[in-house]
Amino acid sequence: MLKIFLTRHGQNEDNAAGILNGHRDLPLTEFGRQQARQLAEGIKHANLTFDTIYTSPLCRAFETAVIIAEILNLPKPEVMNELIERDFGVMTGKPVRDIEKLCGADIVKTGTITYFLSPEGAETFPILLERGKCAIAKIIARHADGSVLVVTHGDFGKMLYAAYYNLPWMNTLTMFHFGNSELLLLARDSKPEESHFIHIEQKNH
Repeated sequence: MLKIFLTRHGQNEDNAAGILNGHRDLPLTEFGRQQARQLAEGIKHANLTFDTIYTSPLCRAFETAVIIAEILNLPKPEVMNELIERDFGVMTGKPVRDIEKLCGADIVKTGTITYFLSPEGAETFPILLERGKCAIAKIIARHADGSVLVVTHGDFGKMLYAAYYNLPWMNTLTMFHFGNSELLLLARDSKPEESHFIHIEQKNH
């Protein structure tokens, strides 16, 4: 049975500044590197091993993946373009605090995140979910069993989770918080509500 471990990159400069990054490509902060190291040590403590680490091409994810690979003495992570974050369209580079002002009622609010749904030029969640299904199918086609680590992003990570467990995208947005460098387990014998594997310290902006 294949186990897919899913993590979000560590905090990057946009996260720290409260900026919506999307395809913006700024590096990790030092705290983000610390989060990646903390995750890698948690993985070691749990005696987890990975056959492959797949990563988004964006530097915040790739750097997180490299830190983990170096600490675990694993080969260089493999870039998988399908794992890139959602295209935020006109919201790219906007302050997080302005989401409601700019998007009106076209949002979903949780206790920690406000998701915008369909601003001009942005990938919608239904489209993102389909991309998630394609990424999951690609990984499963390459690995009949074993364990892989997938390093991706907040919005797209949730759609990978929804794709794997065949959940409605709207429900998945409000199910849990997917913090920087937290680890989820996607597996046939792991229930969706039990998927959080490692929690990592977060820092407010």
